[in-house]
Amino acid sequence: MKNFKLLSIALAIVGVTAATLLVGWFGFGRVATAVLSAGAKGFLIFCVWQIIVMAILGVAWRVVAPVPGTRALAVFVWGRMVRDSAASCLPFSPVGGFVIGARAITLHGIAWPVAAISTVVDLTAEFASEILFALGGLLILLGRTSNAAVIRPVEIGVGVALVAGIAVLRLQRGVAPLFMKLGTRLFGQWFGGAEHEGISAVQLTATYGDSTRLALCTVIHLAGWFGKGLGNWIAFRLLGSDLDLMGALAIEGLLHVVMATAVLIPGYAGVQEAGYVALGSLFGVSPEIALGVSLLRRARDIAIGIPIILFWQLVEVRRLRSLPAA
Repeated sequence: MKNFKLLSIALAIVGVTAATLLVGWFGFGRVATAVLSAGAKGFLIFCVWQIIVMAILGVAWRVVAPVPGTRALAVFVWGRMVRDSAASCLPFSPVGGFVIGARAITLHGIAWPVAAISTVVDLTAEFASEILFALGGLLILLGRTSNAAVIRPVEIGVGVALVAGIAVLRLQRGVAPLFMKLGTRLFGQWFGGAEHEGISAVQLTATYGDSTRLALCTVIHLAGWFGKGLGNWIAFRLLGSDLDLMGALAIEGLLHVVMATAVLIPGYAGVQEAGYVALGSLFGVSPEIALGVSLLRRARDIAIGIPIILFWQLVEVRRLRSLPAA
């Protein structure tokens, strides 16, 4: 575990250094000018849209959680906000964000086994929808270029995405017990080994194998991906790019394919910036605007994420104070 933490920190340092060098290569002044062109009002719109997208993703998580009551919807939306904020603002890999998001909803009455397994199911649905969204991005790129050096990797990518998507949908029911044991062990350690509060292993396995819930969750996540793509288009427009909506959707989908290969790097430092420059060039976006969008995105994540993390910590402190002294 210690070596894993050291690796994550080292990768973060390398990523930040690479991002800084990339911005310097294309000119700090030009990139700064592009970022500042968004203006305060534009940045506010960008942030508000992201909060809406987070809420949509929280609804998707709620769909696969076997808990009664309408109040739970707000709890899972909050948990999703904590998950994304931790992944983007804290020095953890995205995996740490998953754990912290699950922890956050347990503070509001959700049993830890439900938090663990619903997180795993939600991630499965999100992965399936991401493949579909990325596939759309690949097809858009394929329709806009005649460069053989680009077409060949795109064709391979389309094939891999299709195979991966079919595999996820085919295997999800069979691996339900395995995911349940893995989630119980991982989150049980995080939450102090709590007992199964009112939900059995059979119920949890059945929840993971519920194709209707998983399908609905996947559809909502797909809507969330379109929302992220629209936010991407808003950012490009704020910085003066004439990139059309379809191009922005394609960049968003393909960017997450690139970042998925860097899951151990906190905040995808450096990878996100390089991805924006490379993908932006395929759609005629200048490097300074592409980097500007990446930095604007990071500024948005910080502006939203820091208050959310601070509030989550306040809830943690109140909980600790309410516990009886050992």
